[in-house]
Amino acid sequence: MTFWQKMKGRTQSPPMVSFAEMGWSWLGSFFGMAAIAFLHYRFIDQHSLTLLIGSFGASAVLVYGAVRSPLAQPRNLVGGHILSAFVGVAACQWFGSSLWLAAAIAVSTSIALMHLTKTLHPPGGATALIAVIGGDSIHRLGYFYVLVPTALGAGIILVTALIFNNMIKSRRYPEFWV
Repeated sequence: MTFWQKMKGRTQSPPMVSFAEMGWSWLGSFFGMAAIAFLHYRFIDQHSLTLLIGSFGASAVLVYGAVRSPLAQPRNLVGGHILSAFVGVAACQWFGSSLWLAAAIAVSTSIALMHLTKTLHPPGGATALIAVIGGDSIHRLGYFYVLVPTALGAGIILVTALIFNNMIKSRRYPEFWV
């Protein structure tokens, strides 16, 4: 197969999920994101901190919408975010005078380290990038960014995923812990 032939893709799209599955995905993600947003606006934001970052929206898609995916499992969710947050802060602090370089180093290094630690979680790349491009409010957090919003937010997503993904017989979460 040539380089260009690989780009043709497959001829058939993935199967559609049931309306019940869509409903449970919606319900779980609603409560997970509502918990994070409520805590952010009610408590965290008042202290010039943040709990709500864009990468959590992408985590919600995986953890509530693709519950069996290896990328959605607890080890990947929590480990991928925490590792990537640390890498993103380090990249910003070391290479912040060249944000383009810091951004590239943050994302690519977080991918490599997530592979190395078996914690690959695509939203982790966004968490690393947010540490670099998030602006003064994120930069002021320094390595505290690893704890709040990253670890706390990922923990909230995990707890709600454990509850909502196990409320019905057709779902089971997690597939594995470690």
